[in-house]
Amino acid sequence: MELKLEVKGQADGSHLAPGIMWTPDIGEDYWRYRVRLSETQAMLGFPKFGTIGIGFAVEEDWNTNLPYTVDAERIYDHIARNKGDDAISREDCITAIRMIQAAAEVDS
Repeated sequence: MELKLEVKGQADGSHLAPGIMWTPDIGEDYWRYRVRLSETQAMLGFPKFGTIGIGFAVEEDWNTNLPYTVDAERIYDHIARNKGDDAISREDCITAIRMIQAAAEVDS
């Protein structure tokens, strides 16, 4: 599958209050940046606590992501358990992460 960055204007649904932080309903429809990796899986960049988190669209271990400023290989190693499809390569995942990082850097 050709890797292509998609962008949409997703507002930050996370909330910060003194002593309290809660995340939005993170899922395959909550994203600002998306790179499809297969028919059923994508890498997402989504607003979270004033930054962009990166993780898989479909996760078994919910809420596994890291900020876009973390090294791409480290992000992948942290989220890899949610890849869900052995046909998706590590290299494609890291490339997708870097595509999202570049877009988030431009937009920051």
